Amino acid sequence: MHTKTTCPPITGGIALFLDFDGTLAPLQDDPGAVHLSPQQLKFIEAMSRKLSNALAIVSGRDVRDLSKRVPATVWRAGSHGLEICAPGDTADYEAKPAPPFLLKAINSIVAAHPGTRLEQKGEVLAIHFRTVPDLESAVVQQVDSILKAYPSYKYQAGKYVLEAKPKRANKGKAIEDMLSHAPFAGRTPVMVGDDTTDEDAMGVVEKLGGWSVKVGDGSSVAQYRLNAPENVWHWLSEGAL
Repeated sequence: MHTKTTCPPITGGIALFLDFDGTLAPLQDDPGAVHLSPQQLKFIEAMSRKLSNALAIVSGRDVRDLSKRVPATVWRAGSHGLEICAPGDTADYEAKPAPPFLLKAINSIVAAHPGTRLEQKGEVLAIHFRTVPDLESAVVQQVDSILKAYPSYKYQAGKYVLEAKPKRANKGKAIEDMLSHAPFAGRTPVMVGDDTTDEDAMGVVEKLGGWSVKVGDGSSVAQYRLNAPENVWHWLSEGAL
């Protein structure tokens, strides 16, 4: 699909859904080191108020982890939409864990491949291999084999990460549900993301009459494209209501 590099401005009638890693913040080898500046946090809060709270950060991160990095005054959807927190929710409850035998099997893959790292995000298990990209094929094959015993799970590859996650963990499904009630209902949905997990959400918003923005390289269903997170912030700031 031909994509445009000049995005429409964000207007008052939009419901805005933003990915976090790779979209609002650059990807890093250590996900724990990723953060937004105080000015960026204030801007997100201000934009949410101007959109009457119809702004959500939709991330693959666990919602407790995400809530440490974005304002608690905005909507947050973590683990690809498995957990959704409304503005003001503290997300101080325990995450539902992945099946113990699946966790053990995934841990064995990581142990057998030095340089990979396991991130537990509740029910979602992410194997990071940014520092050893040549191991991607081996990791995919082994995870695929393991998940044959777990029909409620699937794997999804992203940028130097492979996630084993429940099939119901889907950003598109989460956004479709959010759009069915206030404050999102009746607005034009817009999704901004950089990775394969964001494509599900982009497909949904476009089906519902909205539009989407792909950040970075790679094929996408999005009509618009921006090069990097700094371009996202420039676009949001220049076109701020």
